[in-house]
Amino acid sequence: MSNKDRALSEIEFEALANLRYRIRKFRQFSAKAADKLGLTGQQHQALLAIKGLGIGDRMSLSDLADKLFLTPDEAAELAASLQEAGHVTIETKHKRRPAVMLTAQAEELLHRLTSAHLYEIREMAPELMQALRMLGDHRQMEVAAWMQ
Repeated sequence: MSNKDRALSEIEFEALANLRYRIRKFRQFSAKAADKLGLTGQQHQALLAIKGLGIGDRMSLSDLADKLFLTPDEAAELAASLQEAGHVTIETKHKRRPAVMLTAQAEELLHRLTSAHLYEIREMAPELMQALRMLGDHRQMEVAAWMQ
């Protein structure tokens, strides 16, 4: 029987529910933290995606759309709102691939948000790990039972 055809166990439902709860809890924390600094959750995600490229890498609007699961038009709108707020500049030197770059103001906001997010993640890591471990351990027990 393939993995997708087998019935899910109560342990798997419980573990998935707990994992999804922890993810929602973190997303709620993240949205509130961003809101306190005048950003929407999506704006925060965009700034983090741009910063996360690393030194020397350039975020194009199509890359931003890809990272945030947006249409190109939605990414352009988001970048324009960030530019209007003073968080990014949009370089149009290459008209076919405009680059979105963080301003010093955005760097400061990200520093504050990221510190808070890392603290929160470290606080909830044991709960996340437990939910993931429940899923992994149960699957390993199934495989071991099947092999006997």
